[in-house]
Amino acid sequence: MRDLRRQALESKKTVSRKAQSREASRATSHTNSAHNSRPSSRNASRHPSDDEDGESEGTAYSTPSLDEYFPSANDEETTASSESWQADLEDVVRDFNDRKRSSVLSREDALTAYVRILTSHYVEDALPDFNELLASFAKSIKSESSEKETVLALKAVSLTVLTFLDESIYDQMVSVLRRTITDSPSMPIKAAAIHCLGACTFFGGAGEDEILEQMNFLLEIVSSDGHYVNAGDDADVVTAALEEWGFLATEVEDLEHESEDAIEAFAEQLESSEASVQIAAGENIALLYEKSYTPLEEGESIDDGNDEGNNEFSDGEGASSLLLSDDEDAGGGGGVDNRPPLIKRYNPYHNTPRILRQVDALANVSGRHINKKSKRSLHANFSSILTTIANPRRGPQYSRAIDNETSRQYGTRKTVKIHQDASMKLDRWWKWLRLAALRRLLRWGFVTHYFEGSRGVLECLPVMVRPVMKKKVKGMDGGGSSSSSGGGGGKKGGRRKGVEMF
Repeated sequence: MRDLRRQALESKKTVSRKAQSREASRATSHTNSAHNSRPSSRNASRHPSDDEDGESEGTAYSTPSLDEYFPSANDEETTASSESWQADLEDVVRDFNDRKRSSVLSREDALTAYVRILTSHYVEDALPDFNELLASFAKSIKSESSEKETVLALKAVSLTVLTFLDESIYDQMVSVLRRTITDSPSMPIKAAAIHCLGACTFFGGAGEDEILEQMNFLLEIVSSDGHYVNAGDDADVVTAALEEWGFLATEVEDLEHESEDAIEAFAEQLESSEASVQIAAGENIALLYEKSYTPLEEGESIDDGNDEGNNEFSDGEGASSLLLSDDEDAGGGGGVDNRPPLIKRYNPYHNTPRILRQVDALANVSGRHINKKSKRSLHANFSSILTTIANPRRGPQYSRAIDNETSRQYGTRKTVKIHQDASMKLDRWWKWLRLAALRRLLRWGFVTHYFEGSRGVLECLPVMVRPVMKKKVKGMDGGGSSSSSGGGGGKKGGRRKGVEMF
């Protein structure tokens, strides 16, 4: 996990037309043969691990057969260079809404342009004929005139709800999406509809009861290996359900009553023969263990009995670590924010030793039956997952190495860097799962949406920090802003002066 998803957030690679044609041909071949040779749900393909990141840049969802439906990086660059994209967007909406004069091909073209524009740009102003547009999306989804049109319409709905945060979208779309997931004969459409359901539930105005309802629906899909929605043993459908369950779970404050059944279902998926579905299930398990701990509330005292046994699997460090704050235990670095300690509130699962054995086996898996890429991915991801399950105070990529400057553990070192000068610390699993969901939605457009102030993105993720550089001027001894907390002169110019939050 050493590159921290850098490829997805920084890469500006282009793909030759020849390569695009080859990939589209391969995806078409995969789609045509899907009904004859569908992989098992135990062979699911989800968003790649850090070792695989560079290979997924052209995909919108984790489903390989959907690649041909979405614009590539070359298309994004073409759109980004256009100065009239706002006018183009209005034209696209008008053309798509005019269904009487449209054909399947023209609607596919309009949807492709709409998806490209909303991915490449943050649209602040309301769209004309917004409700009519949603109705047109719903018609394309329900009619399933072509697989491409339907998948693009589902993607368009996802981007629309993320961009505009209209709280009526969930109520308008939920029944259409549930029906599509259950009844559509196309597995790619089912998978895309599950991703769309996750986005509409999270961003489209659903309350906590509605979120839990959809999480139960997704869990049924996982538990039944897809049979619950007539997609028995289909890899992409089960993987989509795993991913969106984890995304929605980050929005629910208390999952005590749901935790037992969910971990049981995910533990079954750990027995998969494919690294991708194992990691998807493992991340959800780590999230549930993380959620069983909450900060000490004001006026609340630490009851030794209340935390009894919660360090049973914490690498033998002893009970003294129970009183460390989240910042200290997670290596936050000096107690800058003085966050309160995290206290265990409930047992997330009745048989944690079983989960630890499964996860430990995956963290140390070996054998010729696993390819090198999958083996690296399993080792990296499940070492991190194991650390959290053993001690839920610790987030992704926790390091117990001692920082010589602070004499404290480094803690969670998982960080996303953008443009070489901005970083986001992902010290909790909920942050990581939300970032993964936004990557599935926005792909190359994530950076643009973040820095242009997309409300959906900014409200979903933690604040990003950018180092403030102090330029060394000839004749000066390195003075600077009085707000600096350190980093004076030094042998080299441009030392870090502090941090800027935005």
